[in-house]
Amino acid sequence: MKKTKLLNIVMVMVISASLLAGCRNSTENQPIPSNPVNKETVDTAASQTDGVVKTTAGLLQGTNNNGIYTYLGVPYAEATERFVPAGEVKPWDGVRKADAYGAMSPQGAILGMPINNNETGTNNNCQNLNIWTPGTGDGKKRPVMVWLHGGGFSIGTANNAMNDGKNLSQSGDVVVVSVNHRLNVFGHMDLSAYGEKYKYSGNVGTTDIVAALKWIQDNIVAFGGDPSNVTVFGQSGGGAKVLSLMTSPYAKGLFQKGIVESGATETMGVTFSTKEESQTLTEHILKNLGITPDNLEKLQNVSNSALQEASTKALQDTANTYKIPAAFTNDYAMEWGPVIDGDYMPTNPVTKDGFADAGKDIPLLIGSNLNEWTTMVPSSAHTNMTEEEKNAFAQAYPNENASGAKNVDTFIRLPMLKIMSHKADQGGAPVYAYVFTWEDATRGSSHGAEIPFVFDNVSGNADLQKLAKTVSQAWINFAKTGTPSAEDLPKWEAYDRKNGATMILDTESELVHNHDKSLMKLLEPNYSY
Repeated sequence: MKKTKLLNIVMVMVISASLLAGCRNSTENQPIPSNPVNKETVDTAASQTDGVVKTTAGLLQGTNNNGIYTYLGVPYAEATERFVPAGEVKPWDGVRKADAYGAMSPQGAILGMPINNNETGTNNNCQNLNIWTPGTGDGKKRPVMVWLHGGGFSIGTANNAMNDGKNLSQSGDVVVVSVNHRLNVFGHMDLSAYGEKYKYSGNVGTTDIVAALKWIQDNIVAFGGDPSNVTVFGQSGGGAKVLSLMTSPYAKGLFQKGIVESGATETMGVTFSTKEESQTLTEHILKNLGITPDNLEKLQNVSNSALQEASTKALQDTANTYKIPAAFTNDYAMEWGPVIDGDYMPTNPVTKDGFADAGKDIPLLIGSNLNEWTTMVPSSAHTNMTEEEKNAFAQAYPNENASGAKNVDTFIRLPMLKIMSHKADQGGAPVYAYVFTWEDATRGSSHGAEIPFVFDNVSGNADLQKLAKTVSQAWINFAKTGTPSAEDLPKWEAYDRKNGATMILDTESELVHNHDKSLMKLLEPNYSY
């Protein structure tokens, strides 16, 4: 199946990441306005102390939404140039309103999806976050849960109603934060060969997230949060971002726990781009733009559309050179992501002997969904299963309809098994595994199906409401204690290679052991983890 046939399917995957709900307009490369207010407004806001919080850059006015204080578009850093780490936020006078979403990164392409170069609300200076909290200035130190959105490292936004943190914050008495940061060519173009200024350009999108975590360390107490109890969690590309933070020594100590939801493929999460691949990619981009090392600073003013067009062609040329396999097809493809530079990213998340050193002491909750892509991408389904394979599915998932055997996922499930197994091998903090099996009537247990349950943003019958409470509570308790648990779940054992302990999350949840080991081996006999 050619990549052009995947476009509508890809939109299903990234719908949660590409919605622009409430995203305010700005023009790419212009600084984000600091919401100046007149003297009368300042005086009124200052006297109205409810929801006013003091940050390192100035006072912020949030909104009270039925007991949950919400702060939108809060700047945590400022990017005055492309391809370099962002600097500190310029302080403002008076009280700044935080009642509108900030800019998101210019959007790129992923899995062959066309680029929307006319996207409004995008800016290289997109370093802002959103906060939901049950209380400010009340002396409490609540767990902090930092959400990293999906869309690979190429597209997406924190400004998404599906990931609204109000219900999660309210039900768990936690502070929820979602982060906008640079993506695609703006976040991961490796210019390190062209001078010290661009030393970290290949990982500048990750430096944004690290800057957000540093801002949280300095400011979250004012929002009722505990800077010594921070959990980063994300789905798909957001999960891969969690893994990148567990790999970088520059993020060490800024968070204590990680949650990865369907967040890995072989080249995004298990491994990332090599230095050689990333520098070849940059050479292709510069050649396509007619830019040489002598006039490199022209990159600061190249239009977004020209930059993205040059990047799209360069990604394909680089993939062809290094024979990087595409998802779901027999073609080659390269996606944007972190660069293993030996410094900011010393190694891949999965190493030969275990897991990245920086993540050794970080407990990890990790899992995937039963179907992921198979109900949306027919070429990824196991359409010609043998009787032995069908029987293995029935043994692995006795509560599932046998007719769904062909739609069991291996594309993400196997890389997740590799990550959790190598993390367990490391002998550090524990790993907790899950498979989410609740099925939508039309899409099965597809990619992203767990997100509304995690955020407790589910409408439906009593069983669905109960599952949402169970899943969100498990995530909350993991953030609080480092061990996932919920009232309706059995005791959640840590995973290792021997026990294969995995929680099946559904309207009837259960803990199983090595449940699909035989099935995975039959379906993908050459995959080793």
